[in-house]
Amino acid sequence: MYRPIWPILFVLLLGGCSIFGDKDETEGWSQQKLYSEASSELASGNYEKAIEYYEKLESRYPFGKFAHQAQLDIAYAYYKAEEPESALAAADRFIKFHPGHPAVAYAHYLKGLTNFSRSLGFLARFTPTDNSQRDPGAALDSYRDFERVLQEFPESDYAEDARMRMLYLRNNLARYEVHVARFYIKRGAYVAAAQRASYVIENYQRTPAVREALEVMIEAYTRLGMQDLVADAQKVLALNEASGALIDDPLEFREKSWGRQLWDYFELDTN
Repeated sequence: MYRPIWPILFVLLLGGCSIFGDKDETEGWSQQKLYSEASSELASGNYEKAIEYYEKLESRYPFGKFAHQAQLDIAYAYYKAEEPESALAAADRFIKFHPGHPAVAYAHYLKGLTNFSRSLGFLARFTPTDNSQRDPGAALDSYRDFERVLQEFPESDYAEDARMRMLYLRNNLARYEVHVARFYIKRGAYVAAAQRASYVIENYQRTPAVREALEVMIEAYTRLGMQDLVADAQKVLALNEASGALIDDPLEFREKSWGRQLWDYFELDTN
């Protein structure tokens, strides 16, 4: 006797979650358990799993005692997972909804770190190609993020590191302008080269790129036959060398690591 199979299939589909193992392992976890597991995954470098747990924590316990810390941690997890847009969005969300929170300084600092990482390709890969096509936007964003940390939170734990990164970014932004100027020299665009070098001297004083910018100006004006301007640029270069105003590249620094200081600072164990 023929028996239709669709009722059986229907039953199987209804029970699919248990059959195929799709049951949520975190079902019934307390907020303490969720946060502990998320933090453990984050510390182990399992960023995707950490993000998953933090998202569940935010969804289930939006007003719990771990909510604020989870919002910061998920931003950091996105940063470490190399998902900069998500990291920036999470940090911005924390700043928007908790403007008076003591950790706002860290949120701005994390935005700076995220944009800093995005800028490294631009900062590190100068090759003899058309450098004018390279977008320094992330470096500028990072500079502004760190500048805000310094201006609004000068006594924070992140101020000194932000200052060092700003110095590094400023030096490299100036160097970028010099690379563009040299590109113009190669193309025979001497007026544009001189203008770009002049921009460095006017806007990036006390950076290592000033010496190179003056040298570019001297070359550009020489090729243009503007001997008066050549002499002026040479005089400025000599005066800066004599006064010690031309500086060398600063030493590289180590990236400040993320710790658990915020946990202790907010005393989440007792709140």
